[in-house]
Amino acid sequence: MITKLKRIDWTLFTILLIMMAISLVVIYSATHSSSRFGGSTSKMAFYYLAGFIVFFVAAFVDYRLWIKYAKYIYIGGIALLLLVMIIGQTLNNAQGWLSIGGLSLQPAELFKLVLIISLSTLLAAKKKIKLLFWRDITPLLAVTFVPFALVMVQNDLGNALSYLIIMVALLWIGNIKYTQAIIFTTIAVAMVVVGIRSYVAYHDQIKTYLNDIKRDHWMERIDPWLMPDEATAKAIYHTRNAKLAIASGGLSGEGFMKGSSVQAERVPLTYSDSIFVVVAEEFGFVGAAVLLLLYFTLIHRLVLVSLECRERAGPYLIIGIVAMLLYQIFENIGMFIGLMPLTGITLPFISFGGTSLVMNMACMGLVMSIRIHNQLDTEEVSLEAGSRYTLN
Repeated sequence: MITKLKRIDWTLFTILLIMMAISLVVIYSATHSSSRFGGSTSKMAFYYLAGFIVFFVAAFVDYRLWIKYAKYIYIGGIALLLLVMIIGQTLNNAQGWLSIGGLSLQPAELFKLVLIISLSTLLAAKKKIKLLFWRDITPLLAVTFVPFALVMVQNDLGNALSYLIIMVALLWIGNIKYTQAIIFTTIAVAMVVVGIRSYVAYHDQIKTYLNDIKRDHWMERIDPWLMPDEATAKAIYHTRNAKLAIASGGLSGEGFMKGSSVQAERVPLTYSDSIFVVVAEEFGFVGAAVLLLLYFTLIHRLVLVSLECRERAGPYLIIGIVAMLLYQIFENIGMFIGLMPLTGITLPFISFGGTSLVMNMACMGLVMSIRIHNQLDTEEVSLEAGSRYTLN
């Protein structure tokens, strides 16, 4: 235990502590005057405590154990997604929460890690051979699109898209043929371009269809991004006020607990999805830049661990985690500055949310497990080689 503890990446651990401090400060600023969310800071502190426990447990357990039982982990994850469709609670138009002992669990969040483990296991078994479409890529697509479809039915677009991002990232480093990569990229770009043009051209028909299937709130998220002039006042309210709040922060911000838009509650969900707006308005460009620098350093440390890894499954696991984090960071910040449509994606380690935080901390613990156990393996190989040399 002590040997493993010494091999923890304490730089990464320190970054997580700083993230915790930022999260608690910003959540307190966003909720201190709210009668409904006033206790969010203490709840987040509890979630962080649970998260660090999960971090160390995951770090000390050999990550290859998760690879060994990946099939059963995947089946369990699918079972949770099916269960939430039957008895799940609805929040913000998405039926994605299970209530367990007074605590809310979001299986779609947990399944990100499940998917990373499952895809990494399949790719590691290929042993550096070029991926063939029907033999290798098709099973990966099936493993991804089953949970994607289930989460889309739950009306959780943000988490569903994260599954596709994870799959694409792992395929990219999984020895996919260049011709296949070019074909898939061309198809994806064409689908995006055709989809955007079709949305603009057939806006009224799409609106009628979405109303019929009770998905009209999707229009309220896409219109402010693609057609702001056509968006209703209700649809544009969130993103418009968020942009104004970010702009008002200027260089150094309006000050802690002094954000005019945040404190007046003109921006919805400032304690969770919109928490970046609090950082930008109250701490300005400097505060936002510091937060982004922390994310950059975190990602850099993860990539370094993957480069040091001798075993094939480790890098796949880490790159899947990196892809997940990058997507969430880019989507969460991008949707408030007009780069991305509005979705229910949290800002990793900062936004309020127990399931999201504990899952992200488990991912960091998994990375530490890869680092610890690969270093131990390297030392054992070195000792064996030294012993043989001494005997000879």
